[in-house]
Formats: sequence, structure tokens, C-alpha cells
Amino acid sequence: MSATPTPNVYFVGAGPGDPELLTLKAQRLIREADLIIYAGSLVPVAMLEEAGPECRIVDSSGLTLDQTHELIRDAARSGHRVVRLHTGDPGLYGAVREQARLLDAEGISHAVVPGVTAAMAAAAAANVSFTIPKICQSLILTRLDGRTRVPELEQLRRLAVHQAALAVYLCGPSHQKLARELLDGGYPPDTTIIAAHRVGWPEEDIQRLTLDKLAKTGAKPLWERQTIFLVLPSQELATSSRLYAPEFEHGFRKNEKNQTLQ
Repeated sequence: MSATPTPNVYFVGAGPGDPELLTLKAQRLIREADLIIYAGSLVPVAMLEEAGPECRIVDSSGLTLDQTHELIRDAARSGHRVVRLHTGDPGLYGAVREQARLLDAEGISHAVVPGVTAAMAAAAAANVSFTIPKICQSLILTRLDGRTRVPELEQLRRLAVHQAALAVYLCGPSHQKLARELLDGGYPPDTTIIAAHRVGWPEEDIQRLTLDKLAKTGAKPLWERQTIFLVLPSQELATSSRLYAPEFEHGFRKNEKNQTLQ
């Protein structure tokens, strides 16, 4: 069996915007790259500070898919290391699939390096948890309708039946529609909402409000399309995990009663 060839092309998750949230692998690949292609409208230039002095850096925000592919293909065929730097995690609301298909058609090996997605970065910045013991144990990552349609079964009013925590991407200017969909779907008006914009950037803006207030909030200058909204049911309830309770027994610890009997 032949060995898997070392990729020349890496789709790298840049995370939400804080260079310190890059993975160690992402940092290494940026240092080793001969060509870095990044979306200047989404990825801050601070992510590129460790690129080598000979590295060619291209902002893809004004390029088409074919133009971007040509740059990657030509560099890879010349034996150069290419980093395609994507905001957040490449597997979520990215455009990796169509780029990868073009590379596969030409026999160019590639790999994906995950990054911190905005939902997790926003929860950390707001000091909240998506899950609450016995109350909320599921998280749904989704978005509102836009230029790309959302399937009917995945409309927010349909997802609301689960009463799960939500992370809703790409809907900053449509926050009132977001609120109406959630209220119509059955989320209580006092449901906690975290509105997070530019998480990890110098202009980071994290706001905490309730669903009914979100429905009445006018346009916010900072709530651009990339704003993410965290929907957190029963966030204010004081509940605790059973994992560390004295009577909770698992493979590494006996409960207090069993310890007394031994």
C-alpha cells in the first residue's frame, strides 16, 4: 500500500479573530507557508504576523472561486505550501467543499485544520454554558434564511420545539425576525440571548439581553451580518452537575457510602 502523500494545501481555521486562539498546528502552517490566501473582510491581518518574509499573501475577498483555485493550483504544482485561511472553523458555513472538489479533480492533495468557531468563542467571552444539567443538553448550530435558503424543517420556528440551546449565525441585521421566529416557536420571552459581534477582535461587542427585548431592539450599528446570537433557555436556573457530587460514583471514585464500607 502506497503512503498517503503529504498535502501541499491546507484549509486552516483562523478562529473568531483572536490570534492567540489559533491552534498550534495553524500557527506552524502559517509560518511554513509559501502562499497564504485569506478573506480580508473576515480574517484580521494580525493572523498573518507569523508568516515568513518570503510568503506571498493574497486577500481573496475580491476573487472568484476559479481565480482562487488557480492561485492554489499553480502554487501547489510548483511544490509550494499553501494555506487557505478561513474564519472560524472550515467545516461550518465555509466554502471548503467546492474548493476541495476542484483540487480533487486535479489530483492535488489537501487537508483541513479545525479552528475555534464563533459559537464557542462567544460563549466563553460571555461566560455562559450552552448546557444545563437536567434542563438543556443539546446545542443546535443554525442560521436564518438569507441569500442561501434554509430548509423548511430547519426553520427556527420548527427547531424551537426542541427548546435546545441555539447558536444562530449570519443574521445580525435580521435580529428582529430571529426573535419573532423564536417567540412564535415557543421560546419564553425571558430566554437569555447573547449577541456577540467580532469576538476576539479589538472592537469585540458582547451584549446580554432577553428574547422579548431583542424583538423590540432597533438596528445596532455593530450588529453586522457576522453577529452571532446565542439562545440559552433557563440560563438563570441554579443547577449543578452531578459529576462531582459526593454520592456520585464512577470509574475513578467511589461514593461516600461505599468508601465508608471499605
